[in-house]
Amino acid sequence: MQIVLDLLLLMGPEHQMILVNPSQVVSMRTPRAHEHFGKGVRCLINTVDGKFIAVIQPCQEVKGLLRTP
Repeated sequence: MQIVLDLLLLMGPEHQMILVNPSQVVSMRTPRAHEHFGKGVRCLINTVDGKFIAVIQPCQEVKGLLRTP
């Protein structure tokens, strides 16, 4: 039996690699000006377990990656 899992490779605010399972993403949004996230954070990704992931890619780019087969 073979299991194939496609993960998105994104970058965190300290340029660390973050692997995200697209099937776990429930929503995403651009951070608000008054919120305090790492420098360069351009998108907050919410996952099914209630956690969020801060990445430097814009949400529009992440959205495009989620649609890519």
